[in-house]
Amino acid sequence: MEWLDRLTHDFQRSSTWLELALLVGAVAVAYALSRVAGRGQPPDSVWFGRRTLDGLLFPMLALALVYACRLAVAHYQPVFLLRVAVPVLTSLVLIRFVARVLAMAFPRSALMRLLERIVSWLAWGVAVLWIAELLPRVLQELDEITLSFGKSTISLLMLLQGGLSAALVLVTALWASSTIERRVLDGAVSDLSMRKVAVNATRALLLFIGLMFALSAVGVDLTALSVLGGALGVGLGFGLQKLASNYVSGFVILLERSLRIGDNVRVDGFEGRITDIKTRYTLIRAGNGRQSIVPNESLITQRVENLTDSDRKFNLTTNLTVAHSSDAARVQRILCDAAAAQPRVLAEPAPVAYLVDFVPDGLAFTLNYWIADPGAGTANVRSAVNLAALEGLRAAGIDIAPPQRVVRVAQAASEGGAGLDPGAPGWHNP
Repeated sequence: MEWLDRLTHDFQRSSTWLELALLVGAVAVAYALSRVAGRGQPPDSVWFGRRTLDGLLFPMLALALVYACRLAVAHYQPVFLLRVAVPVLTSLVLIRFVARVLAMAFPRSALMRLLERIVSWLAWGVAVLWIAELLPRVLQELDEITLSFGKSTISLLMLLQGGLSAALVLVTALWASSTIERRVLDGAVSDLSMRKVAVNATRALLLFIGLMFALSAVGVDLTALSVLGGALGVGLGFGLQKLASNYVSGFVILLERSLRIGDNVRVDGFEGRITDIKTRYTLIRAGNGRQSIVPNESLITQRVENLTDSDRKFNLTTNLTVAHSSDAARVQRILCDAAAAQPRVLAEPAPVAYLVDFVPDGLAFTLNYWIADPGAGTANVRSAVNLAALEGLRAAGIDIAPPQRVVRVAQAASEGGAGLDPGAPGWHNP
């Protein structure tokens, strides 16, 4: 094994203590610079991460310093430890870059975590081949394996290089779009729905440009993609029609702003708050925690009730019935005071109570009041208003009318003229 003999020879001739001191010094300087530069940075930053060692800047600085030390020492003596450190740090830079960007772009995706592990294993495997000086031989073997596609012949090495280039370019595009979203769009676009449109459009544009660059770097003729575009158009016309319709409907909803993130809506009997509008579907969360996934096409073609006004106020009502003998004006004051006493109920417009109907059970009232934060729950504030109204009515000596029911029992009179005995079972005197 010639590579092992060369490594052993370089290790015996190298100054291990000198290289170890240079390696430790380079890592320490990289850590100090990263720590100073990372003060006050957000924890989701790709460059710095939650801790100094988690970001991309630390391994990049360490790699640059170690590589410079390696070039300097190589002029005077064989290098072993610094030569091993360069592939290790290069793999660490690649892993940190991919992991941090995917975590920022897809923070809660299990698939992205699996992809991070795959990238880590591949990067460390390449580092081992690089250290063992087997990487050129492996690349040559991959280049000799060819695949035929019609009249074209392509090597396995070219496919791997193309896939790696495309992956790196796409990850870079994701990083650029996320950076634009956080640094530019968050401050420039205040409306959440319009910001969503800008983010989706920017990410799609950057991913498309990155894919074109990656295909061009591999050597793919971009003019041949016109055939693929025609096939994609046929697919959209048939099998992917619904998918394309939902995708376009999502952009239409965001651009028209007929429905916005945070609106309370009722769709097909399901009432809740819009928490997110994605390219294919919209997420609606009810007050009890249930979540509905509604295709965007349904929001365009079906009737949708937007329960939130443009001023973001949300109306709640309480219905009750009191006895006929109650003072209607006093009941109205008690109900309005009960609603106004709650901190979440808006003072403008003020709560208002109406005598809406005269029913057999009593006087029917409706209390209307408004809140500005339905996302914090509606049942809790409705319960607080009802309890306050109940206490106020009881303190004023006003009873909530019980339901009145009249039961009439008809019994055929006997020949002797005897009627129904009032004391008989089933008799009820209303």
